[in-house]
Amino acid sequence: MSDIKNHPYHLVDPSPWPLASSLAVLVTAVGAILFMHHIDHWVFTIGLLLLLACFFGWWKDVLKEGNTAGVHTIAVQKGLKIGMALFIASEVMLFAAFFWGYFHSSLNVAGHAAFQWPPKGIIPFDPMHLPYLNTLLLLLSGTTLTWAHHELLEGHFSKVTQALLITIILGVTFSLVQGVEYAHAAFAFKDGIYPSNFYMATGFHGAHVLIGTIFLFVCLIRNTRGEFKPDHHVGFEAAAWYWHFVDVVWLFLFVAIYWYGYPG
Repeated sequence: MSDIKNHPYHLVDPSPWPLASSLAVLVTAVGAILFMHHIDHWVFTIGLLLLLACFFGWWKDVLKEGNTAGVHTIAVQKGLKIGMALFIASEVMLFAAFFWGYFHSSLNVAGHAAFQWPPKGIIPFDPMHLPYLNTLLLLLSGTTLTWAHHELLEGHFSKVTQALLITIILGVTFSLVQGVEYAHAAFAFKDGIYPSNFYMATGFHGAHVLIGTIFLFVCLIRNTRGEFKPDHHVGFEAAAWYWHFVDVVWLFLFVAIYWYGYPG
């Protein structure tokens, strides 16, 4: 049999990661149940560590494939971009569910909210303080990331490093500011329907910011290693799409939860 390809696609080599990741997810799920019922926390911890190891190994193999000449053809790059677009579409549905729950609670203020929103006893955050600062940070990070993409297309890789580093610093600062905000919150997760909606929506967004920051950090490392080219940087584009999605979701969160939900 000849090894010469007669198609533009990449047939991946046999990999242990799909099976290993599935088992890690199973251990994590069982561990989460045990943890939430105060039975054991080690199973959950071990599951998370296994899952992180699978992520690292699997993504490392994908990066290795991307750096192999002739593997990620135009057709393969197109497929990767479509996959990333579909993943972001699924994320849109996730946050749509959070917004649906929030507006359902705020527009149907029956007995659960004592006919007022926010419910009596809840002191929400002033949107023009820390939330406004975080809005500026994320909007600025989107600008610096666009700058990095422009420099990459022009082949100015040192400037790409500068712009990515600034973007990462802004992302880390956002997370720190949100941590300060949570530490000074006047309500806890279990204090009713408003805190539940608030922490679920902003907390999941905060997790996405952390993931996006790691995503951009990997792009920074890859750029310093010379792995990106002006005509071949799917990994960077995927990270940029993800980060801009996070930016847009925050704008909706700021308007809907912080501004709309503030009685002042």
